[in-house]
Amino acid sequence: MAEFSIIDTYFNRQTVTSNDGNAVDLGVGDDSALLTPPPNQQLVICADTLVAGRHFPLDTSPHAIGWKSVAVNLSDIAAMGAKPHSILLALSLPQIDHDWLKGFSQGLYDCCDQFGVSLIGGDTTQSPHLTLSVTALGWIESGQAVTRSGAQIDDYICVSGHVGDAAFALQHLGHALQKRLDYPTPRCQLGQQLKGLASSMIDVSDGLAQDLGHILKASDVGAQIQLDQLPISEALRILPQEKQWHHALAGGDDYELCFTISAQNYHRLLQQQLDINITMIGQITKQKGLTFELDGAHYPLQFHGYQHFA
Repeated sequence: MAEFSIIDTYFNRQTVTSNDGNAVDLGVGDDSALLTPPPNQQLVICADTLVAGRHFPLDTSPHAIGWKSVAVNLSDIAAMGAKPHSILLALSLPQIDHDWLKGFSQGLYDCCDQFGVSLIGGDTTQSPHLTLSVTALGWIESGQAVTRSGAQIDDYICVSGHVGDAAFALQHLGHALQKRLDYPTPRCQLGQQLKGLASSMIDVSDGLAQDLGHILKASDVGAQIQLDQLPISEALRILPQEKQWHHALAGGDDYELCFTISAQNYHRLLQQQLDINITMIGQITKQKGLTFELDGAHYPLQFHGYQHFA
């Protein structure tokens, strides 16, 4: 089967043609896609590459790979406070496997459908290793993007959902929490609700401590984390305490949102209807660096998150 037959068979579903912010003027099938930017909006763009055996186990179901390839990118869009719009897919395959392509494309479209996103273009080719790169596009009102560099001293540090589930699942394949590893949920609604409220934000992909560290560096501040406030699932409570903290702080693949927010805006946020729990886990400090506290006392911990070039 030729490249264009693969595209026509598995990736050429009709795109949205409505007049709202999700419209696509020209999608899959031409040299490029065409979009009309909504008035007074900025384009938000991100990309992630997933490599078999590196970013997901080799026996991961194709449906899960398709879902995750979209979800991890929508998580980056959410972390800017933006509304996701569309994706581009670059897919490199060792060989043509129709069952795999059917499952993969279905997982990709299932995630797109859940979050109102269209596949508008991309590329397919042959490669010795299964590799897929997704570029996601979104829109946000001009000047409203939530970046990593806005954290202020005394801001609360919050995180959505639970952290550590995916890292636990990777070591316990077949556990119920494997769904959190294979099918992460990008916090698109929460990200948009935090626009105008959060002072900085990042998605938790490489481990909470490491990703929070990016906010601290960009904002030129420090942070203190309360270890007993980390939102850890009941399933992980069977582990020794430091192992729980390691999964939560250094595990990665959670795709939750970590954000900083003033006390006043935190209380405003709690008055909204949220689709996921949020937990206040610490506070931004003037003293640089990331420190941990337990029962009112300093607790020495050192963690290293996911390394892409380990």
